[in-house]
Amino acid sequence: MDSKNQKSLKLNSILKYLNSFVVAFSGGVDSTFLLHRAHTLKNSNIIAVTIRTPYIPSREIEEAIEFTSSFGIGHKIIDIGFPEMIKSNPIDRCYMCKKTLFTDLLSFASENNYRFVIDGTNADDINDFRPGMNALKELGIRSPLLEAGLTKKDIRELSREADLDIWDKPAMACLLTRIPYDTEISEQALRLAEKAENMLLELGYPGTRVRLHGDLARIECLPGYIEKIIRNPDKEHIISNLKKIGFRYVSLDLEGYRTGSSNPENIQL
Repeated sequence: MDSKNQKSLKLNSILKYLNSFVVAFSGGVDSTFLLHRAHTLKNSNIIAVTIRTPYIPSREIEEAIEFTSSFGIGHKIIDIGFPEMIKSNPIDRCYMCKKTLFTDLLSFASENNYRFVIDGTNADDINDFRPGMNALKELGIRSPLLEAGLTKKDIRELSREADLDIWDKPAMACLLTRIPYDTEISEQALRLAEKAENMLLELGYPGTRVRLHGDLARIECLPGYIEKIIRNPDKEHIISNLKKIGFRYVSLDLEGYRTGSSNPENIQL
């Protein structure tokens, strides 16, 4: 038995032990796989809860609703406003956001007789700058994928084996990551980023990020898309559409998409 399957069996054991829990369900690859596995194991008391905030892309919410509906999984959406403490986009925004959102999830779990709250953190996440993980530890949130040692590669492979069409879905972080740290966040800026990325997705550039620097859009795309994106008519069409959305300048980042590209260089993991 290979390592991936050993970790998969360990995940089953963890979920069976937890038995009664709320799955923090974003609609991304990790939380979707986790929810599907828990549902497949027929845990007696589980529910998916998706938190809707102004900085979560609306298509993520729609996909979360579609997935739970297609599998007949209980699903609750909780609407939360923009926490005042992160409106200036501080460097510890992820910590403060997670603390706020997961405190609400714990309250929901307690009020509805669920024993645990679990999330989709995986084994690769500990090697990235993720201050929100400290908040999860402080609150006692369980992360079964991490506990089982499952990496993103493992999760994608297991999702494909389970015929989940999200197995190759690009990562999707919250829209606050499109705006530099220590910048006042406006509703307009969030919608600019969302509209720009939706437009690029529709043109065939999944996983593309549009970072905002004032009225300049900095496009980060996945490997293989840079040549395509600068070729006519794509380039002119993209520029025209981004200017219609509200940008004055459009740039293409030649380094392409990479996680944490907006992080200060002196951050220690």
